Amino acid sequence: MHTKDKLSRFPHCINLFQAVVLLFLLTGSYEIFAQTPRSRVDQLTDDEVESFYRRAQASGLSEAQIEQAAMSQGYTLDDIAKMRKRIDAIRTKTSGALSLTSVDSKTTGRTLPSDLSRRSDSLFVTRKDTSRKLRVFGATLFENANLSFEPNLRIATPRNYVVGPDDEIRIDIAGASTGEFLLKVSPDGTVKVPNLAPIFVSGLTIEQAEQRIIARLRQGGYQGLGTPGSNTTANLTLTNIRSIRVTLVGEVVRPGTYTISSLGSAFNALYLAGGPNPETGSFRKISVIRGNRIVRTIDLYDFILRADQRDNIQLRDQDVIRVADYETRVELAGQVRRPAIFELLPGETLQTLLSFAGGFADDAYRAAITLRRNTNRERRIVTITEDQIKSFIPQKGDKYDVGKILERYENRVQVAGAVMRPGDYALEPGLETVRQLINRADGLRKDAFTNRASIIRERPDMDRENLSFDLGKLMRGEMADIPLMRQDSLTVLSIRDLREAYYVTIEGAVNKPDTVEYVSNMSVADLIAQAGGFQEGAKPNLIEVARRIRQDSAGISTTLQEIHRFSIDRNLQITALEGTSPEFRLRPFDIVYVRTSVNYEPQQQVYIYGEVMQPGNYSIFSRAERISDIIKRAGGLKPQAYLPGAQFRRKGTIIANDLSNILVSSGIEENLLVQEGDSLYIPQRQEVVAVQGAVLNPGIVSYKVDYGFNDYVSEAGGFTDNARKSKSYIVYPNGRKDRTHHFLFFSSRPKVYPGSTVVIPFKPLDNNKLSVAERLGILSLLTTVSIALVNLILR
Repeated sequence: MHTKDKLSRFPHCINLFQAVVLLFLLTGSYEIFAQTPRSRVDQLTDDEVESFYRRAQASGLSEAQIEQAAMSQGYTLDDIAKMRKRIDAIRTKTSGALSLTSVDSKTTGRTLPSDLSRRSDSLFVTRKDTSRKLRVFGATLFENANLSFEPNLRIATPRNYVVGPDDEIRIDIAGASTGEFLLKVSPDGTVKVPNLAPIFVSGLTIEQAEQRIIARLRQGGYQGLGTPGSNTTANLTLTNIRSIRVTLVGEVVRPGTYTISSLGSAFNALYLAGGPNPETGSFRKISVIRGNRIVRTIDLYDFILRADQRDNIQLRDQDVIRVADYETRVELAGQVRRPAIFELLPGETLQTLLSFAGGFADDAYRAAITLRRNTNRERRIVTITEDQIKSFIPQKGDKYDVGKILERYENRVQVAGAVMRPGDYALEPGLETVRQLINRADGLRKDAFTNRASIIRERPDMDRENLSFDLGKLMRGEMADIPLMRQDSLTVLSIRDLREAYYVTIEGAVNKPDTVEYVSNMSVADLIAQAGGFQEGAKPNLIEVARRIRQDSAGISTTLQEIHRFSIDRNLQITALEGTSPEFRLRPFDIVYVRTSVNYEPQQQVYIYGEVMQPGNYSIFSRAERISDIIKRAGGLKPQAYLPGAQFRRKGTIIANDLSNILVSSGIEENLLVQEGDSLYIPQRQEVVAVQGAVLNPGIVSYKVDYGFNDYVSEAGGFTDNARKSKSYIVYPNGRKDRTHHFLFFSSRPKVYPGSTVVIPFKPLDNNKLSVAERLGILSLLTTVSIALVNLILR
């Protein structure tokens, strides 16, 4: 339980026993004062002060008895404050030897009461309005969890704050006299200062309470406190605040009574209740009722639109906030900045409504607004002109729609193509004809095709027509200038628009073969230089240029292309061949071929590894080089090499080949010519045979010289029921394969060598096989048919 006159150096959470001990510390017991009558604090030694503290702890005096003892011994409030400072200093020196509690001895922070109402998170779900496309303006204000309007506890105490029960007031006295008091307002509205009668402060502002308490302190021993020239000042602050209860009624999301802090505002209470109900509540007529009298009417639009918080008044205990029903709501949609459902007060016009919506959007059609208004039986359309907006009064249920301007121009003409500045221009005095438009576009480009230009013009029926004319004659004044009309589009063609894109191509032994844009006066050497020059294997003494035949002639020519040949050295010096001029220049679509030297070949390699003396990459130095030659160049085979199992790969694929005899007879067919990227692997003799497929125990078994195909199948457990024995085959380590051969009722199995793989295929699944029930049904049907036939025959 809090005491109402405990000293402010200790936090408010200290219980009554701790407060009594503190007063012991300051004043001592009857016995203490009897031993040191009427002494002053500054005359006491540190040992005496510490002794007072120890003996006070052992005393059983009550708080009132300690106060009487202190005053009867002549101690004033100033002495008590000095004693407190002495004890604090001693406690600091002795590292807490005199510590009364582990709590900090001075609390200056302000905290909220613990019994405040909290907003339920379910409000964020219940207030969502999905029944309309447009939302009620202002409805999202109280949905924002980061905008709770909770009071800031770090601000200075408002001077008009009204003190009430459970508030805690801190008094700091400084100057010639010092003192600190933490006073709590009792339920009867008073605060208790030691040795003074209770002071009634409830209902006073913090400023009035300060004046009343300071006046009482002057009577209690602080002479001249707060008066000019006394050198003694007092400062009163609100340390901890009380809670108050306010009631929200009417069209709020969750009406009821809420507990808020005494610094709470009207917006804070509205947030706790979820704000006005978007379906029925008014956002502009919210009344704060105090003592059955309306003290403020809140218009939330002032805060939302202008950040005006004048209506966000501080609430008092037992205040009532009533949210009225809305009277007039209208919809404003279309090209405005904030389409929404707005609430209007009597006398507000359509201009006011537009200001709520932020005004027209940039592309709004402002000349007229379409209104859909409810009548007694149906709806009707009203067109509101721009002049009527300021005086037009909206009604309940009105729906306003602001249209969008048309994608048309009232005075635009366009020019495109071969002019210096193509684009859109205004049809105006000084720009009314074709010549004036071209001059405004800084004239024609040099590549303009002046024999013909065209205007695309829009007819009155919105169809489009083409007007062609000789632009050259018009610009030279040889024909009358052509007047322009709104939406005309003039196109001036370029000579490049009337031909193919020009290019030349270079192929062959150059560093960057490519097709490039044709440039006039380009020679063959220029194109070769642009292609990065010759490759190392290029044959520059034979350059060919293929050229299209352009001349038209009677009949069909047997020659398809013109061929021009040149000899060019490495310094790009040209020598024409076969009568071609040294001044030869390329034309569009020419193709230049740079040949490669006959004997030039980049290095090609084969790779041999495994059981050879010198494995690695070997260059192919002859077009006639074969596998046996590569083996010999690699130093021959190692003793453990197994040539029948050698694997020869080309482009990563094994070529089935038996190389067992190539070293004896190099002319056999298996001795293939080697190519770039070939590889040869010579393994050791493998002592195992693999058995796969439709056998009971597929796996690897050891090779036995006297074993045949069926013996290895037996080693794997024999055939399964679904084995296709007649299709069995074997895969040899060199990639060759051999199958089972059949002749009449005889079959021969392939021979098995070390490293081979025996494969027994499975029979394909017979999904069309009849079940037992199906077979019985068919048999029953056949039996019935047979009996019927017999009966017919016997008749």
